[in-house]
Amino acid sequence: MAFKINDTVSWVGKIDWELKKFHGEEYSTHKGSSYNSYLIRDEKTVLIDTVWLPFAEEFVQNLRKEIDLNKIDYIIANHGEVDHSGALTELMKYIPDTPIYCTANGVKSIKGQYHKDWNFQVVKTGDRLNIGSKELAFIEAQMLHWPDTMFTYLTGDNILFSNDGFGQHLATELMYNDLVDQAELFNECQKYYANILTPFSKMVDRKIKEVVALNLPISMICPSHGVIWRDNPLQIVHKYLEWAADYQENQITIIYDTMWNGTRKMAENIARGIRLADDKVTVKLYNSARRDKTDIMAEVFKSKTIIVGSPTVNKGVLSSVAGALEEIKGLGFKNKKAAAFGTYGWSGESVKVITEWLKESKFEVLNDGLKLFWNPDDSGEEACVNFGKEIALK
Repeated sequence: MAFKINDTVSWVGKIDWELKKFHGEEYSTHKGSSYNSYLIRDEKTVLIDTVWLPFAEEFVQNLRKEIDLNKIDYIIANHGEVDHSGALTELMKYIPDTPIYCTANGVKSIKGQYHKDWNFQVVKTGDRLNIGSKELAFIEAQMLHWPDTMFTYLTGDNILFSNDGFGQHLATELMYNDLVDQAELFNECQKYYANILTPFSKMVDRKIKEVVALNLPISMICPSHGVIWRDNPLQIVHKYLEWAADYQENQITIIYDTMWNGTRKMAENIARGIRLADDKVTVKLYNSARRDKTDIMAEVFKSKTIIVGSPTVNKGVLSSVAGALEEIKGLGFKNKKAAAFGTYGWSGESVKVITEWLKESKFEVLNDGLKLFWNPDDSGEEACVNFGKEIALK
């Protein structure tokens, strides 16, 4: 149900405790999520965003308990993706003529999804909407993370409604950044950035600096997913600037899949070699067939080097490794090194395939990789240890 954020703004969204996958099956949400919608009451009443389509009827029913829908003067659609705009079709049955403020790309997005010609009002950066004693200022945030995205700023209360920016998939009844577990919060924030915003890091950096240059006082940041930032809200902005700058930690991540455990043994001995050469570096191993892909990408984001392994299968690699490599390529990680390894029985193409994939993904490939025949023996395990040492030194 709704709760008041302050005397002007109420949260009227939906907490989704059961959500496990997002963007189809692309993004794992172990902690659930929320779809944050906000109601602003001044001389005019404004609704900012709605909720995901499966909760459309529930959202409208709850909103009607909070306010007479006919008293909503304006709707702000910061982003057309269905987890934000999904309840519009249900809502507009009751208030079909209410103006919807969004970017030009927002009109294209919403029309393309719902095929409705509602009363769209196109806005761009710098435009303002007077709602009585306060104003709403609009800031286009193209490719954070869709072309239509924008931020909305409420003067007087100094609240930035940032849509997908600065959010995270975290279901909690506490709803404020200072009330939740901080390690859990920032882990989910970083995972969110790594898997959704990494390809747009240059735009993130540029847009944040553009917003900062506006010198807007910000007392609160209200994103569309997860908690509201009320305690030192700019801390997440500073984190975004850090993450956008080709981020890495002192970590090496080994990603592999294995058929009959030969490649697994290689991975474990490579990790042993890394630790022998550098006991300060964090080494993590992930079997891509058994571990969550979203979590793996978050670890790649943190890593300075990744090492990817697969046995050769049909002159290629196992499908889970191919999926991980395709995801890595699409996310466009920068300033990272890589190497490949794998076992083979007769043809042995997997290491070359992985190496080429890593080069296409703009990783600095450290060597030609390591491939071993079938299952590594003592000398093979030693070769893996030495391979790990070499990578650690590089």
